[in-house]
Amino acid sequence: MSSDFEIVPLFATPLVVYDVPDAATLNADLRRVIEEREKSHPGKQASNEGGWQSTWDMDRWGGVPALKLLAIGRNTANRATMDRSGTAGSGPHPGHFAVTWRANMWANINRSGHGNLPHAHPGAFWSGVYYVDDGGIAADPSLGGALEFMDPRGAGPSMYAPHLGFTLQGGLSGGANEVFLPKAGRLVLFPSWLLHQVRPYRGTAERISIAFNLSL
Repeated sequence: MSSDFEIVPLFATPLVVYDVPDAATLNADLRRVIEEREKSHPGKQASNEGGWQSTWDMDRWGGVPALKLLAIGRNTANRATMDRSGTAGSGPHPGHFAVTWRANMWANINRSGHGNLPHAHPGAFWSGVYYVDDGGIAADPSLGGALEFMDPRGAGPSMYAPHLGFTLQGGLSGGANEVFLPKAGRLVLFPSWLLHQVRPYRGTAERISIAFNLSL
């Protein structure tokens, strides 16, 4: 690439990927409360095709581990947020923007053949997913179950010359999708308007995740 000009990535879409430190204990506690909830409460139908999805009030029934995860999600969002004048890191917690996020959260258990149809999360600013158990996908991507994001510009960038891309980070996926593999202990945070889906899981274990929305 030439050094005599600059390529400016306009309208960037943020995606935050955070591997939570020492997640094993948290995951064990979350798995316990989720499995207990599945035994006592039927799942609900939203974007999920199969699988079990809890009600959207896990912060009320998930106990301490759910509230701990939600605190991690809120703090991560604050580190990735600023106001329209570019101010970040103000408030009582240095390095964190002072937003008091309202939240809702829910648990998902996907078994073989289960996935989620394309959807967004209206009424929120940030949305996130945390992986309690990746169902073996991190070790074997052929098991499916990936989190897939759709280009918010639609198919436009690939309509005329699909064999061409742009010389900047992310420039090869214009008009296509980006795929992220689940990993136990990983938090993925994204703008709530970003269309996404979960590909069908083909493993024999359980793919357990927790989703949440952050609003004002």
